[in-house]
Amino acid sequence: MKKLKLLLPIIILFITFSACKYDFILPEEIPVIDPDNPTAEIFGFAEYVLPIFNKNDNCTSCHKTGGQLPDLTTEKAYSSLNSARYINLSSPEQSKIYTHPLPGTSTHKHKKYTAQEAAIILAWIKQGAKNN
Repeated sequence: MKKLKLLLPIIILFITFSACKYDFILPEEIPVIDPDNPTAEIFGFAEYVLPIFNKNDNCTSCHKTGGQLPDLTTEKAYSSLNSARYINLSSPEQSKIYTHPLPGTSTHKHKKYTAQEAAIILAWIKQGAKNN
């Protein structure tokens, strides 16, 4: 009986840990984006910035019509962001749309940008934050 009491927890632990599966996720390859390079690719709002907000409801799960401001849905994102409150053209690194969800910050507790997404947002702001 003592052996069974000792053996039972060991078997349960073995079953628990052998049932766990871990899939190794390889990091995405991040292209180098230099927002200060005048010959760099133009980062259009519709092609590069909107997909960051909408991909897998990355931002739009909270920042949607009737949700938290700014409204980052496809129809309203640019007009909602186009203010000094979110975009600082004179000092792009201080733009709230860039700094608030940066990786490693504690200001945004939910989803955050990847390093590549942050670089695209910063490059877009440095290029004038145009609705292109």
